[in-house]
Amino acid sequence: MKLSLPLMYAGNPREAADQVAALEQAGLDTVWIAEAYGFDSPTLMGYLAAKTERVEIGSAILNIYSRTPGTLIQTAAGLDNVSGGRAIIGLGASGPQVIEGWHGVPYDKPLARTREIIDLMRRGLRRQVLTNEGIINLPLPPGQGTGLGKPLKILTHPERDAVPIYVAALGARSVEQTAAIADGWLPILFLPEQAPKVWGEALDKGRARRAEGLAPLEISAGGMCAIGEDVKGLLDFARPFVALYVGGMGARGKNFYNDLACQYGFEAEAKKIQDLYLDGHKKEAEAAVPLQMLELGNLVGPASYVAERVAAFKEAGVTNLQITPAAEDPVALVAQMRELVDAS
Repeated sequence: MKLSLPLMYAGNPREAADQVAALEQAGLDTVWIAEAYGFDSPTLMGYLAAKTERVEIGSAILNIYSRTPGTLIQTAAGLDNVSGGRAIIGLGASGPQVIEGWHGVPYDKPLARTREIIDLMRRGLRRQVLTNEGIINLPLPPGQGTGLGKPLKILTHPERDAVPIYVAALGARSVEQTAAIADGWLPILFLPEQAPKVWGEALDKGRARRAEGLAPLEISAGGMCAIGEDVKGLLDFARPFVALYVGGMGARGKNFYNDLACQYGFEAEAKKIQDLYLDGHKKEAEAAVPLQMLELGNLVGPASYVAERVAAFKEAGVTNLQITPAAEDPVALVAQMRELVDAS
């Protein structure tokens, strides 16, 4: 099992990025760079490539609407080159609030678009001349544009002809497709004991038709991490994150994360969190997050307990354990987690 963490920063990402080299030395395998509608991922990933030597550098996530397939191919090739073959491209559909509100493009057909983009990226990195008919048309057909477009291949030679592509997915159809065609899966709010009942069937269906030549599906998931005898109270620091996603992302009737909490069996709590959050009562929404959800989704407690949580994530199929350190010395925590993961 690999060990990874999302790059967390408040205001200035350089300060957090400068710590990654020390975390790498402590045993970190992968660092994930979020984007949403803040700083873009590729810029920070390139900065990290120059600061590190071994750690994998992944986007988590680049949405599939705001960049063309050609741009994504160029980004993957460029990042893989400057990192010496350490790039991972995490893709996702995001949601209509960000895609239509920030990027100004329609949020349509996320499954088909994801499938076509992954195929185009793989062909593009192999330096094939790109053509496509579907959601994405390459070149543009007659009647669209000037009519002067022609099929092209990437000018430069990529570091690798295959950069790992992970997909952030939650819904059954999306998870099934991810298990069939992607190199890895990036779930969120992952509760290992509950995951099989929510996603087990979809994963099995996808794996049954997994593309020939692909390695087994990687899964990267985890949560906040703290080790000690008196650290359980730190779970409260995870409440704003859960409340934001379950309560504040999307709208009533259109919130993927709220749906997930309901699938886990927290229907009443999910409705309460959403109602409070959308009515402006954020602190009350945070307080309504069930403790069981926090305990299952994070790794907080004595070393023996955290070792049990590591085992639970591993049993649920996680191959790359994500941790968000809640400690004064993140480097020491990563070193300790490295030992626990290796012993699992």
